[in-house]
Amino acid sequence: MLHFIYIIAFTVLAVLAITNMFRNLMTLGMESQRSYSPANASMYGRSQGGTSKRSVPHPELLDDFGNVVNEPLLIMRSITVEDAREQLDALYEASPGSSNGNREPREEV
Repeated sequence: MLHFIYIIAFTVLAVLAITNMFRNLMTLGMESQRSYSPANASMYGRSQGGTSKRSVPHPELLDDFGNVVNEPLLIMRSITVEDAREQLDALYEASPGSSNGNREPREEV
């Protein structure tokens, strides 16, 4: 009998948790689509200050003068394996604390 009470109690708790989760998701979805008017914004202590409803781009998408960059931000070029090894070796040798005497000779493939 005690097992049956535990099963019923945990079933009720699980149903309550799932319904609460769905209710919160529905509320969040409705609030994310709601637009705030200037009257409501001033009521909550926010003021528009004459600003228009304009989206502001992320600072990484702006150049030095504040203009929006309209070019690809990631440009990949292909290099050979030897070029990549040379660049990595140059970075390693230029790093502080690296000594050229401790390097093991690399086998050429």
